[in-house]
Amino acid sequence: MDDISVLICDDSALMRNLIGRIVDETTGLKVVGKAQNGQDLLDKIPELKPDVILLDIEMPVMTGVEFLKERKARKIDVPVIVLSSVATEGAAVTMQCLELGASDFITKPGGSSVTLKISDVSNEIIDYIASYGGSYASARGKQIPEPSFFDRQIKLKEAERFVIQKKGEEGAKKFTISQEDFAGSSLWSAPKKKEPTVITPVREPGKIELIAIGISTGGPNALRDVFKMIDPRLKQPVLVVQHMPAGFTAEFAESLNRICPLTVTEAKDGEPILDSHVYIAPGGSHMAVEHRPLGDFIKITNEDPRNGHRPSVDVLFESVAKVYKNHALGVIMTGMGRDGAAELANMRKEGAWTLGQDQASSIVYGMPKVGFEMGGVQKQVPLMKMADEISALARTHLNA
Repeated sequence: MDDISVLICDDSALMRNLIGRIVDETTGLKVVGKAQNGQDLLDKIPELKPDVILLDIEMPVMTGVEFLKERKARKIDVPVIVLSSVATEGAAVTMQCLELGASDFITKPGGSSVTLKISDVSNEIIDYIASYGGSYASARGKQIPEPSFFDRQIKLKEAERFVIQKKGEEGAKKFTISQEDFAGSSLWSAPKKKEPTVITPVREPGKIELIAIGISTGGPNALRDVFKMIDPRLKQPVLVVQHMPAGFTAEFAESLNRICPLTVTEAKDGEPILDSHVYIAPGGSHMAVEHRPLGDFIKITNEDPRNGHRPSVDVLFESVAKVYKNHALGVIMTGMGRDGAAELANMRKEGAWTLGQDQASSIVYGMPKVGFEMGGVQKQVPLMKMADEISALARTHLNA
């Protein structure tokens, strides 16, 4: 098996070393180089040929934004994951980076305790490198392990950290996980294919009154592709859960609004659900639909995370199945894990129309795969045809 090669660009030597350590301690990932600014990065790409780039934004000589502009001009196709500040101005610049072609972003810890805080995002760093870098490396002919291989490492390392916290360094030594623990060929093999469960809906699909979309890793750019091509005459409201931290979804909604023919906003608690309107779940909160005597409304809550996420796709899909039953369209797209899969199957059981993104076009074929295996996906669709498929179904089934 081949390693996913990583190039780290940050003007902070501390951040380069901390992130580099996370990468090099993960079997299947390898740091091939480090750069101090965008110009240094441009100079190193041809020689090092990375599968993925981790990019800071604020740097001397050439900033991350300036690098992305130059990357676009030079037609460099290596995926870029931005290391972003959580500040309000950071959110705006991060969305600009996505518009310039960055694949995704990770919120970078700051402050005096950055050495301790980096562990809070280490799992996300590994996830995103494995997803975006793995996809690019595979397209270049490399033999890369399945995402589940990296997911298992994350879980075992979490268990190790938990034991250390409880028992201390000495007491945890016998639980320590080494690189050799992942050397067995069975861990590198692809999982067996699972036949999908067959669901018999309790009622026939009816007219589509609402569209619900759930998406995670690979989502920011996938949603841009969908909404810039969506039918401008679409009548139904669209509710979207994109796994994203608090402080970024308002800017993300605004960035989509600039390219979408429909109105796109961050959802607010208690607002009525309007036709031809796209609502993005606010980061850090769950979004659901609620039926009242005067109509249907958005419900935003801060209940505990579900499937490890808040917002959770399952929370949205569950409420849609309850309120709309067979008068909805559920769509599950690229993302790691299984959030949304169970409740998409429930939507299907209630008689809703359902779609899932196909494996070939998914950055991570996790959520749509589990949704398909659980019987929740009527039809698998490539990303470039998703907007047309959604628009056609919504148009065809607008009326009973």
